[in-house]
Amino acid sequence: QVQLVESGGGLVQAGASLRLSCAASGRTFVGHTTGWFRQAPGKERDFVAAISRPYGRTAYADSVKGRFTISRDNAKNTVYLQMNSLKPEDTAVYYCAVDRNPLRLGQHDSDYEYWGQGTQVTVSS
Repeated sequence: QVQLVESGGGLVQAGASLRLSCAASGRTFVGHTTGWFRQAPGKERDFVAAISRPYGRTAYADSVKGRFTISRDNAKNTVYLQMNSLKPEDTAVYYCAVDRNPLRLGQHDSDYEYWGQGTQVTVSS
């Protein structure tokens, strides 16, 4: 099994930045994709960004392109989501997830087998 733990969420004002971390432990896969999703109250869980290993390919939702950056530190088995210029509509619980397929860069939550518990991000106006 893979355990994923998100951290870095919090309450910030619009325009501020946050960096989320997703630390993986347990069973590891040489090739896989890590994705970030978010779910606002009363809404479905939406794709935010994904990054593959070992290829380092990335994908972003249109709503976060140019503001969010996904990266990874393979030595630490950690994936980061740098979020800049935050907006109130970015408020949600953010989840990281792992897909054993390193080529798909999936944008649907059904593409991912392992999930973390989530971290709350709240952006005030």
